[in-house]
Amino acid sequence: MRFPILAAVLPLSVAAAPPPGVPQKKLTIERIFASPPISGASPRLLKLSPDGRYATMLKPRDTDRERFDLWAMDTSTGQLRMLVDSTKIGGGEISEAEKMRRERNRVGGSKGIVEYEWAPDGKSVLAPVDGDLYLADVATGTVRRLTNTPATEIDAHVSEGGRYVSFVRDQNLYAIDLATGAERALTTEGKGDVTCGTAEFVAQEEMDRKTGHWWAPGDGLVAVECYDEAKVATVTRAAIGANGTKIFDQRYPAAGTPNVTVTLWTVNPVTGARAKVDLGAEADIYLARVDWSKDGHELFVQRESRDQKRLDLLQVNPATGQDPILITETSPTWINLNDDFHPLKDGSFLWGSERSGFHHLYRWNAGKLSPLTSGDWSMTGVVGVDEANGRVFFTGNKDGPLESHVYSIDYRSPSEPKRLSEIGYWNSAEMDKAGTRLLISRSSPAQPPQVYLADATGKRIEWVEQNKLDAGHPYAPFLAAHQPVKFGNLKADDGSTLYYEMITPPLKAGRKYPVYFEHYGGPGSQQVKRAWMNPMAQYWVSKGWIYFQIDNRGSPNRGRKFEDQIYHAMGGVEVEDQATAARWLQKQAFVDPKKIAIYGWSYGGFMSLKMLEKAPRGLYAAGVVGAPVTRWELYDTHYTERYLGSPRTDPKPYQTSDALDDALNIREPFLLIHGMSDDNVVFQNSTMLADKLQAADKPFDMMFYVGQTHRPAGEGRQAHVQKTIERFLDEKVLGKPSN
Repeated sequence: MRFPILAAVLPLSVAAAPPPGVPQKKLTIERIFASPPISGASPRLLKLSPDGRYATMLKPRDTDRERFDLWAMDTSTGQLRMLVDSTKIGGGEISEAEKMRRERNRVGGSKGIVEYEWAPDGKSVLAPVDGDLYLADVATGTVRRLTNTPATEIDAHVSEGGRYVSFVRDQNLYAIDLATGAERALTTEGKGDVTCGTAEFVAQEEMDRKTGHWWAPGDGLVAVECYDEAKVATVTRAAIGANGTKIFDQRYPAAGTPNVTVTLWTVNPVTGARAKVDLGAEADIYLARVDWSKDGHELFVQRESRDQKRLDLLQVNPATGQDPILITETSPTWINLNDDFHPLKDGSFLWGSERSGFHHLYRWNAGKLSPLTSGDWSMTGVVGVDEANGRVFFTGNKDGPLESHVYSIDYRSPSEPKRLSEIGYWNSAEMDKAGTRLLISRSSPAQPPQVYLADATGKRIEWVEQNKLDAGHPYAPFLAAHQPVKFGNLKADDGSTLYYEMITPPLKAGRKYPVYFEHYGGPGSQQVKRAWMNPMAQYWVSKGWIYFQIDNRGSPNRGRKFEDQIYHAMGGVEVEDQATAARWLQKQAFVDPKKIAIYGWSYGGFMSLKMLEKAPRGLYAAGVVGAPVTRWELYDTHYTERYLGSPRTDPKPYQTSDALDDALNIREPFLLIHGMSDDNVVFQNSTMLADKLQAADKPFDMMFYVGQTHRPAGEGRQAHVQKTIERFLDEKVLGKPSN
């Protein structure tokens, strides 16, 4: 294969100059993971109140970057205040089920408030803290405690009409009448293998469905999922900690094994009367999404087939449970689920589909599905709807695959989408219920995350969090050494365009530099984009490394032709594309071709193994393998079968995709890292690999983290991970003695 001397290079991003009078320092691993957050105030879970009057967010404390409090800004005055202080409430012990839910939401290491929800009237906010529920009055700042029990209340919501707060306790759904404080169980069958009111493991982990109950407008009914795990295999998970080992018998549906059996009910919260929703004759399905119509007269259910090649939208009569099919989506590979369904007051609804080859927005009206957007770009998610003016707001990459922007379009008379956000940034957004105001979050390679309030035209009204790189910013002492990000592209074997990003130290003539080559490579995650990067990238550059990563075929937001190439062949084209980039790097005059080190975590850890197994000698100098999948048969049903099918009917894709069989082919040094209590990529993946290499007398380095799940938590442990990697690369790639 021929490689250009220089690939096509896109504009770079340069950080601001250091503010006058700010002493400059060397970036350190300790500072990157210390408090306050080095990238500045980066709030989580940004939301607008239903009436748009308040913007709320979770903000980390300056003294503890992992503890979050709830803050609110009055959008009419710009006044920002702490609404709920997490140190003044809570303090209880959360259940194992709640710990797992937090892992599914990727907030397992966080403390304080990790989730919250606005009441529909916009007057209060529901905040679960350490196993109990609290309701904060926004106007007065008073906090009302709703529960005070030894059990953990999970999956809590304020009902659509604002009368109830519902939650799951001890496997059943309960509701508290906010006017009287009376508590009532809405289900009673939850016990043993049956749980009601919350989402099962694969729905939380892989389907992006975090709840198992849905209130109708007016609070007359609530739809409730109950799932039965009786047929799901039990795996014994050893949570190996510093002070001993805890054993958990966990229901885990590995690829090719039975899933939960799901039923869906509509329940009257006053009388207890219920109706069973007809989900079809086939029991082995996925309950993908549940939504109510605007008037509450109909329930819309998305039902996905076990092989994930068919998705049906059912229109359910809540009184009888009967459900005609309105829309069916099919795919020869798999269906990507989305959250673009949005019912409208006139009886029509919005719908997201990839039927054109790219993900786009459609409107269903009077039995007809019509496209609202089109073209070789991806609409990535509905943000909000202004029904008074017939406009829908969404994010997408119409202006290029490296940027995400906010757009609007008239859904009654669609034309070219109007971009509402500024070029040069990666943007996301939230809206109020009426679709009149936007809360836009953005960042660029030169600007840490910012948040601003905008009107429906995209005009900025005021900053919610400007996070300006001024003299008081935590990153200000390191700006002098901040190097620009260069973007470019290469061609894959099939002619596809692959985008990369690269940061180099100030290059000196005649000098060749080692490369820290990071990768993820898996489906569903775009890595190369015009957004603020983890400061560890700049740290590696400050130590004399070139930082590099590239998005391979199989990654999202580039259309189905680009994504589908991993179908039944994980670890195929992704590995080829990463190797294409490595060979291109070796030909650059400023790169030391013998010192390209690769790093990946989770799917990226799997990729590290496959890249080392398939690479010719000399392509990579060493690898870091973080929390890898080594045998896909150990991973869960919904994710694995989506891409590889079922091992019961066709085991060959698993045999070619697994990373264990060819592990003895690895000749380069590598470092294996894993949390010993990982319940996502279970620890067995690494113990099987370690056992095979040890039995064959194959040397490798290893660091396991006691008591830690899929990502080691805590400032010290996160720093320890990076220092372990640095010591390994210093010794194995740079030839320096380890410290």
